[in-house]
Amino acid sequence: MRHRSNTTKLKRTAAHRRALLANLACSLIEHGRIKTTLGKAKALRPVAEKLVTLAKRDDLHSRRLAVSFLRQKETVKKLFAEVAPASKDRQGGYCRITKLGPRPSDAAPMAYIEWVDVSAAAVAAEEPAAAEATAAE
Repeated sequence: MRHRSNTTKLKRTAAHRRALLANLACSLIEHGRIKTTLGKAKALRPVAEKLVTLAKRDDLHSRRLAVSFLRQKETVKKLFAEVAPASKDRQGGYCRITKLGPRPSDAAPMAYIEWVDVSAAAVAAEEPAAAEATAAE
């Protein structure tokens, strides 16, 4: 029975799950939108939203808590400098999950998870620029 258990285990140990969610959160903060499986996106959303709520406080203690979870100081700087100010007027619901079709290799349900306050045009403009940069190399 699933009485009051609200942790999605993702078939991982607690330490592995914490590291996975921290890495997914860092990727989401860095890129603005990531493509992952639906289960991981649903597990990531509460973590990411708690980090934004923490960053909206913008004090030393909240920065230290964010660094202790994310383990990347540059990502924490971006979270506090760009993501949190964009969501300052919003009371919650900072992330959006958009379902995609199944993955061709194993039919796993895929989804995009992205920030609500970051415009889709900005994210779409970054993708071709990143593709051109890798093609030029």
